[in-house]
Amino acid sequence: MRYAVFTSSANGLILADKIRNNMSAVVDIYCHENMPPREDVQSYSRLSTLLKDIFNKYSGLIFIMATGIVVRTIAPLLESKLTDPAVVVMDEKGQNIISLLSGHVGGANDLTLKLARKLGGNPVITTATDINYLVAPDVVASKLGLYPVSKEGIQVLNSALLRGETVEYFVDEETPCSRSYITKLRKNGIAAHLYSKAELERVIKTTKGYKAIITKHSLPADESVLYLKPRKLVAGIGCRKGTSSVLIMKALTSACGAIGWGPERVDELASSVVKANEQGLLSVGKKLNKQVSFCENDALEKQIEAYGLQESSFVKQTIGVGNVSEAAAYCCVAHGVLALPKTKYEKVAVALVWEK
Repeated sequence: MRYAVFTSSANGLILADKIRNNMSAVVDIYCHENMPPREDVQSYSRLSTLLKDIFNKYSGLIFIMATGIVVRTIAPLLESKLTDPAVVVMDEKGQNIISLLSGHVGGANDLTLKLARKLGGNPVITTATDINYLVAPDVVASKLGLYPVSKEGIQVLNSALLRGETVEYFVDEETPCSRSYITKLRKNGIAAHLYSKAELERVIKTTKGYKAIITKHSLPADESVLYLKPRKLVAGIGCRKGTSSVLIMKALTSACGAIGWGPERVDELASSVVKANEQGLLSVGKKLNKQVSFCENDALEKQIEAYGLQESSFVKQTIGVGNVSEAAAYCCVAHGVLALPKTKYEKVAVALVWEK
């Protein structure tokens, strides 16, 4: 994951450092230009101007300032609960940590709880299902890399849960990793059924009750059904010349394991056009039956600039661009969220990006 922290005071900067030092994620810190400059902190003059450029480039935005300032600043940028990033607000002592926006799909509630544990603060969460200890389907979607369809269906099913009704979960057996979804649901205390597409169509038409269905297909619309569609997951891969398929597969397996999946969950592999003839990489793509996309340097450079990606001077001298794994993964989605930052293995670097 990749987060941004915003502050404008000395105490806020101390807290921002604490957040960065205690999070197992990439954390960029932005501080108002009235503070003394630091090499590891990016400065801004107007928060509203900064956010126009970076609002959707992070998994979550953490503001160390008054809630009113944040509300007024982000209001013009909001689009949908399905696409807006998680937004968390806290005071400069970290006493009260507020889940402000995208609590479920964006993961702001989970981020708030995590920050509260790290900082010893009080988590402030107001979503009805959470305070009633109910597992909402859109929270399940967020945890499992799924996209809820439709937005209206989220409210219908969550309201049903609050009335004490039950939501049944089904998994389409034709959806990749279908049995893994069953296992993950059960680990979250949710019983699920594995059905064929035809069986699901019959269930939708002939049975009553509320249903959450994990499927890659477009099935009949029904107000009592929420579809959970798998998000695209791209693995960006950089490797040394001549790296074997064994080492690449080992690195990819470890990287996917770090986010709770196997390499079969990946939808596409991506790298630099310089690696287009790497037999090890091509072999892994063939073994997994996944497309391998090779990106031109100018396309990689655009992603590096757009997402503010860190560059390696050695890699830049070698192939002409300083970031391959993260930039290549971002090239393959319309808009991406970093699932795993560039992670180095033996002769291989892997980054994972979810399509938002």
